[in-house]
Amino acid sequence: MRLSISRDQLLKPLQQVAGVVERKHTMPILANVLLRVKEDEISFTGTDLEVELVATQKLNADQLAEIGEITIPCRKLLDICKSLPSGATIDLSLDEQKLVIKSGRSRFSLATLPARDFPSLEDDAGAFSLNISQRNLKRLIEKTSFAMAQQDVRYYLTGMLFEVSTNQLRTVTTDGHRLALFDAVAEAETSEKIQVIVPRKGVQELQRLLSDDDSALHLTFGNNHLQVTLPITTGKKKDDEVVIEGLVSFTSKLIDGKFPDYQRVLPRGGDKIVLVSHEDCRQALQRAAILTNEKYKGVRFLLKNNELCIQANNPEQEEAREELAIEYNGDELEIAFNVQYLLDVLGVLEGTNTKLILSDSNASILVQETDSQDAVYVVMPMRL
Repeated sequence: MRLSISRDQLLKPLQQVAGVVERKHTMPILANVLLRVKEDEISFTGTDLEVELVATQKLNADQLAEIGEITIPCRKLLDICKSLPSGATIDLSLDEQKLVIKSGRSRFSLATLPARDFPSLEDDAGAFSLNISQRNLKRLIEKTSFAMAQQDVRYYLTGMLFEVSTNQLRTVTTDGHRLALFDAVAEAETSEKIQVIVPRKGVQELQRLLSDDDSALHLTFGNNHLQVTLPITTGKKKDDEVVIEGLVSFTSKLIDGKFPDYQRVLPRGGDKIVLVSHEDCRQALQRAAILTNEKYKGVRFLLKNNELCIQANNPEQEEAREELAIEYNGDELEIAFNVQYLLDVLGVLEGTNTKLILSDSNASILVQETDSQDAVYVVMPMRL
């Protein structure tokens, strides 16, 4: 195997896959990336056995390339490439199972492991496919990922539910104390709802790869995997079209479990509707959070005619009190919440005002944007 390539061409695909590579693992080869050199392209593959990323980079016709494949320590190769000057030419070659890297007067020799030992996620036949824009898919993840459980014996809560219905993709997350739901338009035709659960690591890596443009992506849901291919672009345009230098293929295992029936969690029949300034409420909660109990993070809402009072206190007998002008004409109500859960919701909401829908002090609160029904958030009350 031999390759002569510019530093920037090598760095871009390597950076795409580096995030999924584990630095410490019981299998040493998982700290490596698989480098494949073909006549017209190179590819890097990284995996942690749950998520797999394959980044492919096109080669120019005049670049020296002899086909071959080998696995190399990912972090060391990445650090070497970063340390070389921009525009430098890098020569790679194999010498008795060592990868020799030359650039100018610099020379490095890295240990390798055989490509045949590199694990690969099993491919299963795609059961269903849909098209969605990068922008919409990114928003689906950004608007709901915060409510995934960190650690839970109910392992299906540590991932994100992707639910497909006709011309719609929905993401839902919950940790048992709060729930986030978001809908986006997708090109999908199905006679019944399709549900898969993508694990946290897969969600995080997919979010990192996505951009805010409107280019279409093709998602394939298999029996055990979610797959999506994204373009690697230069940011430059040719004839008003973005130049695509390569592709990133993302594959994530799915969580084998049944997501809870989230429809039963959504509050129904709330008769107390509050309209409050999004930014004023967020800032008031941030200030009140300073004096909450560090363990429970509870704040108390005192709701009365056109006024919301937010109270917080702690074991040191310190107290915070915030008063907000709101639109509300219902009965008086006192209810308490974990302040961080509310701040997480307000952190992803958009628009000038936020709508709060309540029924009583023991029922969950429903939070929405006033001008959109795409996002729905539920926060359970707490006892103080």
